[in-house]
Amino acid sequence: MGRPVSLAAYMLFSRYGERWFARKLDANTERRGVASTPRPDGPLIWVNVTSVSSADAILALCWRLLSQNPSLNCLITTPSDTVAQALQGQMPPRTVHQYTPVDATPCIAAFLDHWKPDLSVWTEAEFQPAFIVQTKRRNISIIYVDALMSAQSFRRYRLFKGMFASLLQRFDHILTQDAHSKKYLQNLGAPAGKTATSGRLNGGLSPLPHDETQRKALARAIGGRAVWLAALTHAGEEETIIAAHKVARRSYPELLLIIAPRQPERGDAIADMLHGQDYTVAQRSKSQQIDRQTDIYVADTPDEMGLWYRLSPVSFIGGSLVSNGGHNPLSAAALGSAILHGPQVTDFAAAYDTLLAADACIPVTDGADLAKNLEAALSPERAAQLATAAWGAFGEDDTATDRVFDLLQSYFPKEAT
Repeated sequence: MGRPVSLAAYMLFSRYGERWFARKLDANTERRGVASTPRPDGPLIWVNVTSVSSADAILALCWRLLSQNPSLNCLITTPSDTVAQALQGQMPPRTVHQYTPVDATPCIAAFLDHWKPDLSVWTEAEFQPAFIVQTKRRNISIIYVDALMSAQSFRRYRLFKGMFASLLQRFDHILTQDAHSKKYLQNLGAPAGKTATSGRLNGGLSPLPHDETQRKALARAIGGRAVWLAALTHAGEEETIIAAHKVARRSYPELLLIIAPRQPERGDAIADMLHGQDYTVAQRSKSQQIDRQTDIYVADTPDEMGLWYRLSPVSFIGGSLVSNGGHNPLSAAALGSAILHGPQVTDFAAAYDTLLAADACIPVTDGADLAKNLEAALSPERAAQLATAAWGAFGEDDTATDRVFDLLQSYFPKEAT
């Protein structure tokens, strides 16, 4: 494969410019390509997740792949702490997280020598030139999914069209979010026969897994009580949520609140705060049970959001009352839980805009607004209307995820299924 001068110059810099890349490095040796854990046995798919907004969709895709392929393992890399935190506590079994090494040849070599992936998957708008070249040189198939290219990015990349054409031609398949991205990528040199529009991955309508025995036991313990969920909460939100819960209990005296913090390790601090306010609290991580006296249940265990959404007709999606960018509402929508959220939802603005246009969620501005709207949402009729509208807003089928799944699945032998 021919190499334009611009790519050749970049590869030379990648090989000998490690000192420049070292400015991006800290004590995290994973950024130097040094693995912090052994490679698991068996086939391995490597997926690079570049943004918080794509994390949930990629996780849903990985859950599906791993459930269909018992011998398959997944390596997920992220470029930053922010994206890594979006994965925390939600990764499926047989999944390893590492930070994406910088685009320096020695770091890339150390990474690929250790992990030896059977398939490489890049997502959204970012990929690293030297990584693509080195990965393809080792005859590892590379797929670009959920590809996104804005007009602004296209104008910038067009200045190095030869370089990007050479890189794009190394991908085995390119699936774009929309027709504009496909057009821009093809104008930059993506092969027409390998490039198609699949739609944007959302993954939220693929229901999160749960333990049905646990669901039945908890449902029996809750009985006929009204219940709502504060999902994926962050520090600074619980006080507002608890105040709204106190107000709502005037209309629903037996109302149960489930708090599932985004970082389960915060469970002890939340429980201590609640005890200090004279609430009767049960804590999941301590195997404490819900009974008739339980006011608030702290669900501080990882990988159980599918359970909490199934138990709760109404969910407030956290990370939205603080400047955190919010969390994906579609996991709640997929499991029939009516959605409330605060104003800080920039990371998932498109999903929330779609829900709002369909009258499928309730935005709130502050604690008083949350208390008022929570009482309305707890009405069984209003909760059912919101949940039905949310499901309808995104349709029963996630064809983009289905198409990407089918493509990735085709790379693994039948005996792995």
